[in-house]
Amino acid sequence: MAPGITSADVFRMLGSLALVIVLLVALLWALRKLQGKMNSQNAGRRLQIIESLSVGTRQKVALIRVGEREVLIGISPTQINGIASWPDGALQSADLQDSLDSSHSHHALDAQAPGGVQHVP
Repeated sequence: MAPGITSADVFRMLGSLALVIVLLVALLWALRKLQGKMNSQNAGRRLQIIESLSVGTRQKVALIRVGEREVLIGISPTQINGIASWPDGALQSADLQDSLDSSHSHHALDAQAPGGVQHVP
């Protein structure tokens, strides 16, 4: 040990480190509990993000629920574009994937979309 540092000092430092680690773990636990409560509070809101998928470094596709409608949107750093919209629960995820896979333009999405799906201009 370095001169002037006693074993009591080492135990005090280790105890302080253990206290900081315990406080960090307690804070993480509290934040997770708070996040769960916030998610349950969002259940009654009119606007909800159902799912999102990153398609590039700064681009996303998100499925959102607005009132009684579900809307598929594209998000980039400079803008948000509506891709498709349909009544809540009217489209199964497999139908959506099929319609998106088979379309390469907005017109193809309109022509091949299952019933109830509309292109959002």
